[in-house]
Amino acid sequence: MSGPAADALGDWFAELYGGSPEGVWCAPGRVNLIGEHTDYNQGFVLPFALGAGVSVAAGRRGDGLIALSSRDARGAGVTVRLAELAPGSIGGWAAYPVGVVWALAAAGYRVGGVSIAVSADLAPGAGLSSSAALECATALALDELHQLAIPRRELAALARRAENDFVGVPTGIMDQSAALLCRAGHALLLDCRSGEGTAVPLDPAAAGLAFMLIDTRARHALTDGRYADRRRACEDAARALGVSSLREVTDDAAALAALADSELRHRARHVLTENRRVLEVARLLGAGQLARVGPVLTASHASLRDDFEVSWPEADAAVDTALAAGALGARMMGGGFGGSVIALVPGEYAAAITAALAGDFAARRWAEPRFLAAVPSQSAHRLR
Repeated sequence: MSGPAADALGDWFAELYGGSPEGVWCAPGRVNLIGEHTDYNQGFVLPFALGAGVSVAAGRRGDGLIALSSRDARGAGVTVRLAELAPGSIGGWAAYPVGVVWALAAAGYRVGGVSIAVSADLAPGAGLSSSAALECATALALDELHQLAIPRRELAALARRAENDFVGVPTGIMDQSAALLCRAGHALLLDCRSGEGTAVPLDPAAAGLAFMLIDTRARHALTDGRYADRRRACEDAARALGVSSLREVTDDAAALAALADSELRHRARHVLTENRRVLEVARLLGAGQLARVGPVLTASHASLRDDFEVSWPEADAAVDTALAAGALGARMMGGGFGGSVIALVPGEYAAAITAALAGDFAARRWAEPRFLAAVPSQSAHRLR
């Protein structure tokens, strides 16, 4: 969000609450270059932060209330009493920032009433983690407003707790870590078992390439149960193999042969091979070989489509069309069942790929796809 946009959000806050905010904070959406459904399996992921995200203007209040309004949500604002917060006590978009207040209080941090105004330039449901961006912008605002000085790794864990335990979505730690820990011009190789992150240089423009985000405009909701079903299958596979998580598997072939249940075998095969792909992409980036990442992205999509079964028709078509028009690689991104596709695109083919995708979607009578250049950007920060 630019300075003028932050000022506009501050002005809107003043209209809503009768006084200027104490600050405006922004957290980015994220692109997960590779490593899908590996985070809650204690595996590896490789996200980077987007320039687009979610911003919150916030100010303390002394009446014990949490007041929230969003430019993008329909209906009136939401007001809840801090003392009455409990998991499941509020639904919809407001559950994410309210859940962060609850998570901080549950962890023993002294937080009080707060007024929050929200604005986003990140489409919800596009697989770019708008929910984590909202959580992390709120968490950073509360941390600074109440002078809590919470380390960012811990702040990410608290934001994740809000999503897991308050909202009820069993995500891993990747999205919140990306929003709070990424660096501009880098991806974050995150070990979801240890929580350790390593910055990996990522400058596609220097290689004459670009990452194109293709919002298929098929919307998903991680609360509809299918995401939870995939996580449950992974847990069942780990239990059948006698390990605490699929990350503990050391012999992929033996483990897969030991899984008699076909569904569990397919789910586990995706996770095991995806972890290998993440490490391979990190190695290629470290060697300055970004162009060679393309086929690995495409292999990830095939695994998500066939073994994990979380792709959707628009994503499959977008991947096929982008590759046919000159992309070096492409895959669905996010939890699945809707959202976006990421493609690695040579600069000279970008216009042709965009035109081919628009034409293909029109021919299928699907909503026109939206395109976003994905530039590795900075993590959550204060705007004013």
